[in-house]
Amino acid sequence: MENTAVDATTVSELVEREALAARGALASLTDERVDKALARAVELLQEQRAEILAANEADLAAAGGKLDSGALDRLRLDDGRLETIAAGIRATAALAPIERELRSWRLPNGLEASERLIPIGVVGANFEARPNVAVDVATQVLKSGNAVVLRTGSAALGTVTVLVDSVLRPALAEAGADGAAVGLVRSGERAGAEALVSLPAVLPLVILRGSGASTAALERVAAAHGVRALAHAEGGGVLYAHEAASPESVAQLVTASLDRLGVCNRLNLALVDRSAPAFAETVLRICAELGLEVRSRETLPGALPLDRPLGHEWASEPERVETVTLELVDGVEEALRIANDETSGLAAAIVTEDAAAAQLFLDGYRGTGALWNATTRFVDGFALLGTPETGINVDRFPGPRGPVTYRDLCLRQYRIVGDGSQHR
Repeated sequence: MENTAVDATTVSELVEREALAARGALASLTDERVDKALARAVELLQEQRAEILAANEADLAAAGGKLDSGALDRLRLDDGRLETIAAGIRATAALAPIERELRSWRLPNGLEASERLIPIGVVGANFEARPNVAVDVATQVLKSGNAVVLRTGSAALGTVTVLVDSVLRPALAEAGADGAAVGLVRSGERAGAEALVSLPAVLPLVILRGSGASTAALERVAAAHGVRALAHAEGGGVLYAHEAASPESVAQLVTASLDRLGVCNRLNLALVDRSAPAFAETVLRICAELGLEVRSRETLPGALPLDRPLGHEWASEPERVETVTLELVDGVEEALRIANDETSGLAAAIVTEDAAAAQLFLDGYRGTGALWNATTRFVDGFALLGTPETGINVDRFPGPRGPVTYRDLCLRQYRIVGDGSQHR
C-alpha cells in the first residue's frame, strides 16, 4: 500500500509538471502560429510515418490477448488511417480562427461593454486506446487558443508518445510556438487519469473519452475536486422504423448504421412498429448477414433473449460488441419514450415517408442528434461540422452539447471600459 501511494504521488506530480509547462507555453500560441503548426504537422505525419507505424505495431503486439478485437481495431494505424488523421488536421487548419468579440454596446452611462470569448488555459484530455484521438483533441484545443495535457492508457502510449514528440511538438516549435503547449502524461497507470481530474488550479477542464464505467468514475472524481468534465461516456444510436417507412430505406439505414461496431453512434437499439413486422425481419436478416447477434424482449425467430437493460450500449461491452437490441413498439409516442428515457440521449433516427410522424419524432426527441431518414453515424463532428471533435457531450443542461469542437473550448468574458466618472 505504501508503494502504491508513493507511485500515485509521483504520477500526480508528473501530471502537474506537464500542466504547468503547458500553461507556460500559452503566451506563445497565436492564431497564425497554430495554423502554421497544423500545416507542418500534416507534413511530419508523412515524414515520421515509419516511426509512427513501428510504434503502433509494438503497441498492437503488446496488446494482443489483452484487448478485444474492437479495441485492437481502434488502436491500429495504417497508411489510410494516417491520411484520415492528416485530413482532419487540414480541415482544422482551414477553419477560421475564433472571433473573440461576439458583440459590443454602449451603456447609457457611457460605459463601453463587449462580450468576448477567451481561452480556458490548459485543458486535460483522457482517452483510451485510440491514437487518432490524441491528434484530434490536441489540434482542436490548440486551434481554440488553449494548451493541452494528453493522457492515454498503456495500450496506446507508445504510439501517442511518437505522435506528440515527433509530430505535434516539433510542428509547434518550427512555427515559433512552444512545443510544451502539448503535454503528455508519460505513464499508463490509472493514477495518471485520476490526477488529471484532480488539479483544478492548473487543469480546470478535462475532456473524458472512453468506456462508460471508467469515464463515469473519472467524472465523479472530477466533480469531487471541482474540475469541470466534458464526458463522452455513453452512446448508442437508436433507429426507429415507422410503419410508413420505405422497406428499401429501412434496409439501407440498418446496413449503413452498422459499418463500424466499436463507435458510439452505430445502431445500438432498433425500434420497429409492431404493425410492420417485416421491418423486424429486415433487421434480423441484415444482422445475420453481418454476423451480428440480435437480442430482444420479444419472442422473435432469430433473436436471443435480452439480458441487459433495453438501452444498454453494446459498444461499451467488448466481449459483446457484435450485438444489436431489437424492440417492437406501438407507434411514435412509445418510440420517443424509450429513446428519451431508456437510452443515453446520443442520437435517434426515424425512418418514414410520413412527414407528420417524422416531425412529431424530431420535435419530441430530447437527445443530442435527431434524424429523419439518415443514419445516426452522421452525429459526428467531422461529418457535421467539417472538423474533428474532442468528443460528443450528451449533458442535459446548457453548455457545449453534441460534437464538441474548438469553438466550444472558450470562456465568456465581459469587457467594460469607462472614463472613471461612471458609478452605480
